[in-house]
Amino acid sequence: MAFSLPRNVPKFDNDQRAYENAYWGASKRSPQTGHANGIGSSLNGVFDKNSLPMYKDKPYSYASSRRHVPVLKRRRVWLGGVLSLCAFFLYWMVLWPSGHRSGETRAGGKSTWNWLSKPGSAPDWDSRQDAVRDAFKISWDGYIKHAWGMDEYHPISKSGKQMTPTGMGWIIVDALDTLMIMNLTSRLSHARDWISTSLNYNQDSEVNTFETTIRMLGGLLSAHYLSTEFPSMAPLDEDDPGKPGDDLYLEKAADLADRLLGAFDTNSGVPLASVNLKTLKGVPSHNDDGASSTAEAGSLQLEFKYLAMLTGEKIYWQKVEKVIQVFDDNGMEDGLLPIFLYADKGIFKGQNIRLGSRGDSYYEYLIKQYLQTSGEEPIYKSLWDEALSGVRKHLLTYSKHTNLTILGERPDGLAGYLSPKMDHLVCFMPGTIALGATGGLSLATARKPLTWSKKQDEEIELAKELTKTCWGMYKATLTGLAPEITYFEVDDPPRMGVDGLVTANVDFEAENSPKASWKEDYIIKQQDSHNLQRPETVESLFYMWRITGDATYREWGWEIFKSFVEYTTLEDGGGFTSLSKANELPPKMKDNMESFWLAETLKYFYLLFSPTDLLPLDSIVINTEAHIFPRFKLQKGLTTGWTRKPRDKEGRMVGKVTRQEESGEEGEKAQKGKPLTKTKKIRVVDAKTVTETVVETTAVGEGKRGADKNYEG
Repeated sequence: MAFSLPRNVPKFDNDQRAYENAYWGASKRSPQTGHANGIGSSLNGVFDKNSLPMYKDKPYSYASSRRHVPVLKRRRVWLGGVLSLCAFFLYWMVLWPSGHRSGETRAGGKSTWNWLSKPGSAPDWDSRQDAVRDAFKISWDGYIKHAWGMDEYHPISKSGKQMTPTGMGWIIVDALDTLMIMNLTSRLSHARDWISTSLNYNQDSEVNTFETTIRMLGGLLSAHYLSTEFPSMAPLDEDDPGKPGDDLYLEKAADLADRLLGAFDTNSGVPLASVNLKTLKGVPSHNDDGASSTAEAGSLQLEFKYLAMLTGEKIYWQKVEKVIQVFDDNGMEDGLLPIFLYADKGIFKGQNIRLGSRGDSYYEYLIKQYLQTSGEEPIYKSLWDEALSGVRKHLLTYSKHTNLTILGERPDGLAGYLSPKMDHLVCFMPGTIALGATGGLSLATARKPLTWSKKQDEEIELAKELTKTCWGMYKATLTGLAPEITYFEVDDPPRMGVDGLVTANVDFEAENSPKASWKEDYIIKQQDSHNLQRPETVESLFYMWRITGDATYREWGWEIFKSFVEYTTLEDGGGFTSLSKANELPPKMKDNMESFWLAETLKYFYLLFSPTDLLPLDSIVINTEAHIFPRFKLQKGLTTGWTRKPRDKEGRMVGKVTRQEESGEEGEKAQKGKPLTKTKKIRVVDAKTVTETVVETTAVGEGKRGADKNYEG
């Protein structure tokens, strides 16, 4: 194809530029002249490794300033540079082989960033990392220009919206640590100033307990950790008069956490779905009969535990570990939990079991709690191992045509049918499984000790196969961007993973025709074809690359990134947007940039293309919003404050009476203290026997069924 200018060209009147110049002036350093809102800025540094791209944030250690060069000499250098660029442009247009100017073009799309990697050449991962950084800058600068300080950003309409009266800093706080990791120092300074002067959580408004914890509390704590442990990531002069101190992020985090604690004020200790930031009162969910979700209540632990370690306030620790105890005391089979529970009673609602929405990050936080405290809380490793075994036994199946590994759902409980449905959210699992197998060490290092087991080898193989399935979700669409939900063609009855792991017989690259057999296994419904810029697959690619060292995962990530650039970039500098329809060309855009696009997706891309010594996995733990926390040992009187109730050799709770069914009208009556009259079949389990008994249930009181004194939830 003919050469054409990049669609985002320099705009020297960009609003951010004035701030940038002011920042560099205050720091007595000279800025690099140029632009920030063009994808074409990636050209700089790709062809000339000795110079920095124009308008590029750098830490204080960047190359020496040019301010002492005489004016006349600077003009000669400037003129020479212009002539050189003109000569190079003519050479590019006339003499450069046409094959090097053209890139792969998808039907209905535009050429991708073909200048970043010449055909047949070795990948330039530094350049690819810079490309991700540029994508972040374009997204951030569009937000600055059109919706600064707003919680939502709509890049097509160029508008924003607050979620609370004065805003939560939803996008700004969520992106703080990405700004640090990418060394975008002036933008970080701007964000920090806003937090210091404008962020106030004392608002009479309900907020979601879980989302506020993982995004806002997590973002502030991560910013505190990175800015103190790695000051070069946030090179700000903390001692200037009038400047906020180094504890700004921690102070804001503690204030927010104290407000969130109101959600835990229930009879069971399980938090309510929302909390009012001013009144400090928890608020039940307005849906699902007031129940909280398992993922939301079970994914607050990393944040509050780290805050407890920093402050010495045990209440943060005790509140969140109590939640896991309540979950475990329900004695659910094989470590798999229904996705809803009643917070006040601390018992589960219904039987729907899945690793996607409402269930996902509970399982993620089991192994990560074990790693966070440096292996000093083995109870969480036990819970993770039990759950993963349950996943393999009940949820793992294979596609009909090419043996793709699938993690399905059990909407009617473990005794019900297996639905071959995977949310994109489930694609966090392969990376988490690999992390659990090696503890964050590279596979080569983890395999050296004699303690390495066949079980860990199987977990790595399972992680590889699941990653392949998630990658296929992207290959299966016309845009190369995964749908929100994918169904799969499976055998009837489905083959289960408990019978042994199976390797998929598929080559996505070699078999990419519309009639390829593997495409018959992917079923994408129109209503599920939206792409919300989700990070889970890129997250797993990052973990798999760091742990296995297989560069294939980096290449898959690069292909996904190019698809985001190709189909979600806006022409007029607004940034990137999510898609309403990702399986049609041209795709239908959604006019929304999720905060996790900046906090997670682009961060994971950046880390995927980075050297492996940037934030090594064996020294950190990453929360479910991609915020970075350190690992630490138990200290300041913090310790595991609970133990598991006795189990038999099959893992079933001793003396526990489990209901085969607890859903619909009966479940609701049980929660409201109304009598039940239906005869139920239940299973009584003790240490020696398992017997089936028919019991007539009568009046219910505080979780007890009739005369049965052993019933627990």
